[in-house]
Amino acid sequence: MARTGLFWFTNDLRLHDNPALQRAVASVDSLVCVYVLESRSVSPSSYSAPTMGQPRYQFLRQSLLELQRDLQKLGQKLFVVQGSAASILPSLVRAVEATDVFRSRHAGWYENRDWDYTRTKCADCAFHTIDSHTLFDLDALPFDLAELPATFTRFRKQIESATPSAPIMPLSYLPPPARFRSAVQLPTLRLLGSVDVAASQFQGGEAAALAQLESYFSADLPANYKQVRNALAGWDNSTKFSPWLANGNLSVRELVSRLRRFEQEVTHNDSTYWIYFELLWREFFQWHAHQHGVRLFSVQGVKRISPVTSFYPERYQKWIAGNTPYSLVNACMRELSATGYLSNRGRQIVASCFVNELGIDWRYGAAYFEQVLLDYDVASNWGNWQYLAGVGADVQPKRHFNLEKQAATFDPDGAYIARWQGNQNLLPLDSVDAADWPV
Repeated sequence: MARTGLFWFTNDLRLHDNPALQRAVASVDSLVCVYVLESRSVSPSSYSAPTMGQPRYQFLRQSLLELQRDLQKLGQKLFVVQGSAASILPSLVRAVEATDVFRSRHAGWYENRDWDYTRTKCADCAFHTIDSHTLFDLDALPFDLAELPATFTRFRKQIESATPSAPIMPLSYLPPPARFRSAVQLPTLRLLGSVDVAASQFQGGEAAALAQLESYFSADLPANYKQVRNALAGWDNSTKFSPWLANGNLSVRELVSRLRRFEQEVTHNDSTYWIYFELLWREFFQWHAHQHGVRLFSVQGVKRISPVTSFYPERYQKWIAGNTPYSLVNACMRELSATGYLSNRGRQIVASCFVNELGIDWRYGAAYFEQVLLDYDVASNWGNWQYLAGVGADVQPKRHFNLEKQAATFDPDGAYIARWQGNQNLLPLDSVDAADWPV
């Protein structure tokens, strides 16, 4: 009996090292490929702004256009639709009479909810979830997911000596497109329209991801990574892989394979180890998100404690605009707004200010990062914000950075602040006091 498959692209927008797509190729005779841009991503959220801003949408759009072209070269088609996956996927399954549905494992609560709903609506189908976004397969972890260590250090000690899953070869063949056996209304999204945002150094798509991989490891940059990783600016001072890792243009297993080759052919030192160390942080947050599900978005976090916090609209808007009393924070926020990117050190600085100096509910900061960051990843973003706010995977209370010390250490000559005009519009946090008198 001929088998017909449906492949749901999510965080795996590539052809190299895509085990989920490889499983589909090996299992079915015909295939339909779909990407769903959730309407909630471009509509106002609980935190007032859409969860996907224009720069992030542009990066995604570039990635999808390239994936469409790559699939077309292999005789396939990618349907890019806007709506609800919980509605679109069952409709597609019925329209092509699919026998099998495939996806890469995703840490997102909404994505998993939609997947489970589709399973209930299409009970006659076989559903396949394959690990494509992590270093390790779920069944290769040295512990059950329910027993995931509560802190990164304990996680690292248990997994550091394990060997990640090896990347597989890029696909050179795909089954032909599945035939539609009944009519279906697909709210197809046009990707060719221009997006009016500033030019970015980051170009979405698998080709750009692999080019950055080759460029970075063809130089001596990995050998010096640990010394420069905390710099606030400079393209070469960090690996810059995160945007492509986030939407799956780049496989993290392919990245580690290239890192190991550099260590064998060039050098193996503290800096190359530190690249892997930080990838293990990413790995920890992926499985942490799978373990805790919706609690990743709870104000009480996974610790189930109530932080002393509130929401101050004026402070929130000044933080976003870079008009706080803190020049370094302002510079970081203006870079983030202009480029969709911010160094890891900069992210920690502005998040600490948000939680501590501004006293705002950490979820609003996490939601703003979700909107603007090119490299937004649900597990890393919300996990890191919980960690810093003291309600996440950390035995310590919330992290509080001394802003003056951070500026003196990482911007001693003020060049970064000057570049992003962090000293302009240094406004007080509040325009009125507790009694509503003007400050």
